[in-house]
Amino acid sequence: MRVIFGVLSLLAVLAIVGVLAKKQLGAVSAPLPVVMPGTPAASAPASPATPQQQVEQVQRAVQDAMQQARPMPDEK
Repeated sequence: MRVIFGVLSLLAVLAIVGVLAKKQLGAVSAPLPVVMPGTPAASAPASPATPQQQVEQVQRAVQDAMQQARPMPDEK
């Protein structure tokens, strides 16, 4: 009897967690826009930069920061 209650409660908890996980995943994922062939793709949002461009931008920013002279402390 004790084993049956344990298994049933475990199944109930698993069902509750499954429903909550499904609800959370459904809220996070957004449907992607469907582009039909023959229609202009101008309505699709363009990304501001590709990942490669973003990497290069960060590298340039780091290089610029490394090239700047540090202010020297005043000697007393």
